[in-house]
Amino acid sequence: MGLAIGLVGLPNVGKSTTFNALTKAQNAEAANYPFCTIEPNKAVVPVPDKRLHELAKIVNPERIQYSTLDFVDIAGLVKGASQGEGLGNKFLSNIRETEVILQIVRCFKDENIVHNEGSIDPLRDVEIIEGELILADIEVLSNRIDRLRKQAKADKSAKVVLEMAEELLEFLGEGNLARNFDKADSDEYKQLVNEVRFLTDKEIMYGANTDEDGLLQDNEYVTALKEHAQKNNCEIIKLCAKVEEELIGLEDDEAKEFLEELGVEESGLEQIIHKGFNKLGLMSYFTAGVKEVRSWTIRQNSTAPKAAAAIHNDFEKGFIRAEVISYEDFVSCGGEAKAKEAGKMRLEGKEYIVQDGDIMHFRFNV
Repeated sequence: MGLAIGLVGLPNVGKSTTFNALTKAQNAEAANYPFCTIEPNKAVVPVPDKRLHELAKIVNPERIQYSTLDFVDIAGLVKGASQGEGLGNKFLSNIRETEVILQIVRCFKDENIVHNEGSIDPLRDVEIIEGELILADIEVLSNRIDRLRKQAKADKSAKVVLEMAEELLEFLGEGNLARNFDKADSDEYKQLVNEVRFLTDKEIMYGANTDEDGLLQDNEYVTALKEHAQKNNCEIIKLCAKVEEELIGLEDDEAKEFLEELGVEESGLEQIIHKGFNKLGLMSYFTAGVKEVRSWTIRQNSTAPKAAAAIHNDFEKGFIRAEVISYEDFVSCGGEAKAKEAGKMRLEGKEYIVQDGDIMHFRFNV
């Protein structure tokens, strides 16, 4: 299951630098002028999970296979992007292809780095970005309403959707995000989202790009952004793009020591992944054999057959049962054979709800 996170932000806030650091791929030009990113840069990033290494110590596999996460670096937005300013609607359409929007917001001063708006004000930057996304949603919703009005003349169900769509249009017009609409759980709203794919219905995370001092203690910019995120039920991740870049060339032990010296437990990448998984209701289960130890990404509350489908659709179609050992039991017993001897292996059927970290093998009919 792919999880695409789109990095957006105004020019020169550290977005492409963050992309370079997070993906460990220097394929997004981080230059000190607007629009250095012309095409969206995409990267497939392994999801770090310490549990895989613990399993590998026991199983000694030929390889370790991580879950992956898609990052898309989308060129900087400016005021008027929804009307074609800067590089215009092309970027808005790129955002539409992602599941999560990660807004990189500059939260530090540096006279050597030009800010497109002339000063540092994270709430203003967020307002500009989200304002452009709202305007883009208003445009597509207005077009949909025009069609609904024609359909409503002969279709009562279309009339119900039309009434809700007009309420949503007014809500967006007041500067609100679609995800905060009070009827966002209604069938009519879900129908509209499937048809229109609102940009402001997506999950939003804020990346507060600070200097090194800001990692240790929140400055006024980070504090303001945190308050905004809390009001809108959005996750915030504090990171320093410069530090993330420095982590690129370090071995795991060196990186861990470097972060500890800074008083930070997780890198920006790890924070983004963990909070992104949580926001989208995702989790991992594992398969562990001599060929490979592998992580599989599924949605929380998935049944065993749905989990099997992550490996191959035939596994779900021909599902018989699953052999399951919890991660804790697998590690404490020292592997599958000893866990089985200790009675820690369970046979689970089609109704079993997979738990995060389960080690699973599937029995199925070909």
